Amino acid sequence: MTPKQFIEKWRDNPLKERASYQLHFIDLCALLDLPTPSPSSHDTYCFERGATRTGAGQGWADVWKKGFFAFEYKATRRNLGEALKQLMTYALALDNPPLLVVCDTSIIEIHTHFTNAPSEVHTIGLEHLGEPENLDKLRWLFTDPDKFHPKRTITQITEEAAGKFAALAQSLNARGHAPQSVAHFLNQCLFCLFAEDAELLPGKLFERLLNKSQQDPAKLSARLEELFNAMRKGGDFALEDIHWFNGGLFEKVEVLPLESAEIKILFQAAQLNWSGIEPSIFGTLFERGLDPKKRSQLGAHYTDQQSILRIINPVIVEPLTREWEVIKQKISELYPKFALTGKKRDTPNKEMKEGYGLFHAYLERIKNFRVLDPACGSGNFLYLALRTLKDLEHKANLDAETIGLHRQISIEASPANVLGIELNPYAAELARVTVWIGEIQWMLKNGYPIRNNPILQPLDHIENRDAVLKADGSEAQWPGVDVIIGNPPFLGGSKMRSELGDDYTEALRKCYADRVAGGADLVTYWFEKARAQIETGKCQRAGLVATNSIRGGANQKVLARICDTTRIFTAWSDEEWINEGAAVRVSLVCFGNIAGAILDGKAVEAIHADLTAGDGLNLTQAKPLKANAGMSFIGTQKNGPFDIPGDIARQWLKQPNANGKPSSNVVRPWVNGMDITRRPSDTWIVDFGGNTTIEVAALYEQPFAHAEKHVKPTRDGNRDPRAGSIWWLHKRSNDDLRTALAPLKRYIGTPRVAKHRLFVWLEQSMLPDCQVVAVARSDYTTFGILHSRFHELWALRLGTSLEDRPRYTPTTTFETFPFPEGLTPNLAPADYSNPAAAGIDTAAQALNTLRENWLNPPEWVDWVRTAEEEKAGYPARPVAKPGHEAELKKRTLTNLYNARPAWLDNAHKTLDAAVAQAYGWNDYTPEMTDEEILRRLLALNLSRA
Repeated sequence: MTPKQFIEKWRDNPLKERASYQLHFIDLCALLDLPTPSPSSHDTYCFERGATRTGAGQGWADVWKKGFFAFEYKATRRNLGEALKQLMTYALALDNPPLLVVCDTSIIEIHTHFTNAPSEVHTIGLEHLGEPENLDKLRWLFTDPDKFHPKRTITQITEEAAGKFAALAQSLNARGHAPQSVAHFLNQCLFCLFAEDAELLPGKLFERLLNKSQQDPAKLSARLEELFNAMRKGGDFALEDIHWFNGGLFEKVEVLPLESAEIKILFQAAQLNWSGIEPSIFGTLFERGLDPKKRSQLGAHYTDQQSILRIINPVIVEPLTREWEVIKQKISELYPKFALTGKKRDTPNKEMKEGYGLFHAYLERIKNFRVLDPACGSGNFLYLALRTLKDLEHKANLDAETIGLHRQISIEASPANVLGIELNPYAAELARVTVWIGEIQWMLKNGYPIRNNPILQPLDHIENRDAVLKADGSEAQWPGVDVIIGNPPFLGGSKMRSELGDDYTEALRKCYADRVAGGADLVTYWFEKARAQIETGKCQRAGLVATNSIRGGANQKVLARICDTTRIFTAWSDEEWINEGAAVRVSLVCFGNIAGAILDGKAVEAIHADLTAGDGLNLTQAKPLKANAGMSFIGTQKNGPFDIPGDIARQWLKQPNANGKPSSNVVRPWVNGMDITRRPSDTWIVDFGGNTTIEVAALYEQPFAHAEKHVKPTRDGNRDPRAGSIWWLHKRSNDDLRTALAPLKRYIGTPRVAKHRLFVWLEQSMLPDCQVVAVARSDYTTFGILHSRFHELWALRLGTSLEDRPRYTPTTTFETFPFPEGLTPNLAPADYSNPAAAGIDTAAQALNTLRENWLNPPEWVDWVRTAEEEKAGYPARPVAKPGHEAELKKRTLTNLYNARPAWLDNAHKTLDAAVAQAYGWNDYTPEMTDEEILRRLLALNLSRA
């Protein structure tokens, strides 16, 4: 068939829809020389897809090709919008084809339906069907639907839209408008842009208003005020009927005056396609533009939907899906008895009534299901939770219709299902807008009517308040709900005072003292409250995000309480996440009374408080051992610029003081974590000890002058008044550490946070920073045991981590580690009674010698120190010989262990074998599994605890 013949045949088509549509489609295939549906292609390409469902007079789509399109016909000059709504309603049952096509034989409309892409419409009129461009499009329908894929993704459009609003917010804030007023006004503008593209405001009304007012800002302000007031109550604006929107968004109308440049930005934003904007992304990005405190995060990454769904799926989707599958099976068993009685086909019998009862009970379950995000931010968790509930209800409708019941005409899941608590006022209001937009988008996308009178439901249940503490210091309350989800604030226990203030931190810790350890991270308070809600029956289950440090230390105690009163049923122990624009490592923890356990995507027996599998090895049972006490310490915390370059320190060592004492008494080499993992930085530190008076400190003239000039100004503004009153002293001088190291010539140091667990020798004169753990032992036997595979495994499993770098802590990784019998840290080396000690000593010395030869080859390095350094007992320093600076710079322990050459691996294997002998593990080989080693170590720990 030629285009001309096709056009002539179908011009002025007199046939009705049902009589003509198959003939029209067959002719279309003939025109394109493509096959038509046949019985053999029924599962992938057919007429009347879904017609076999019980009681169906016709299918979900008139024509369907799997993975390509769904076609719906209407009689000539009938409303194609109704046909499109039908396809959108049944898109899920049609496997979400990328193209939805509606046709009345005179017009063919192709609507794109790709994931993460805005919808575009390609219209082909009958008279223009023969044009090459249109014939190409028709062929692509059948052969290459990706040709229709919009060039820009929804994500790209959303990012651009958020960028324009951020620029507008910055401009308004810079002109002195209150940030909260800016946020409210721009939220109203944002919703108007969405509403007009979703056809809730007539005929691009907002865009036309901006365009006509670009040169008259005063007139724009008056027109916006009039429009917002019309949206507040419903009414007329510029000869147009305006729906009643409100919901609280337009309750307060306070239009900010815009300058011409700002109107231009808003007009440019209006020209974007806002109907498909992605709320879960936009809210986060827009919040950064609205909140002056988050301005630095503009352009940073954001958490993607798939990451959030790792919480939502196990907490909401999977349990509710299981409920529906049980109900659906019961209805299916009743189906053979669905014989209709009476003259009317609508009269159901007993079995059908029972089926409807089961179906409607599940719909009520969804309608009344409540989700709380007690740290909801701009609402991305709430939006995705609402979308999920609507998807579940929609699927139940389609399934019920397939079985033989009438589906529900409307979807009852609504913004009333999602509750939030958010401290930031910018985010709280934006969360409401995010949920409103997400609700409307879903209804339109799936062919359901928008609610009205008002269009926006009040969202007072998304509250702007503190989620964990009331102003009077008592515990904040959460509403009773079905589930709790969210991403509570990440703030380390050590940073809470500086970020939240002393008064708030003290009040919070006092309020939860019996449940949350004092040094725990802020996020743990949300975990404890969610646990308590489950324990008291105010919630069924919860899923929260935390930094991966929740697996250990003081933080782990909240997970232990969860395991004691309920259970962790799904967890991702260590995942990438975006928090406040920065990439972090997190743990996703879902808990509540649900059977089964999934850890990192795999089924396990149970999940322990350290987020490891319950295979009989529960390392959270490990206890601190008395034999290990008082031997490992975190270094001093200076809290101020006490550190100085070595060249300056060496100059000070030459200068006499008024008290006749050398500056070496208060100036010494300093070592932090990077001095161990990289090259020594030759950094020194001013250290007046733990209780030196200001009068004594001042006698060391130059070190004191440095502290007065550089440290004192930073302490004067400190929230801790004590820090300002003793500004010349380190914040934590750690007297116990100093006492333990005093009798030793050297001690063992390891970085608190590092990719590899490294142990090195440090001279007693070197002061360790708080990023170093010092072990007060000077024998190679202890050095070798700590550097063995056995202690490294223990430290990795019982320690926490910072992002993807393991963290070593004295309490959980050293004090719990069971040393071989007779070689425990409470013994002096002379008292070691284990015959394997000599072998460990020899292997450890060999490892250290080989490493030192690699780090500082004699051909490349000179060891130097001044007379003053030597007199003070300070160690010599490695300095590159001329011409070897660049080569030596690459010689770091991190680079060495990244490469792990054969000689290093062999040295460690020899050391491991010697330590295994000390344990009496004669069956040890390098092939012994990590789990077996940890099982044996745990048994030793428990036998000694």
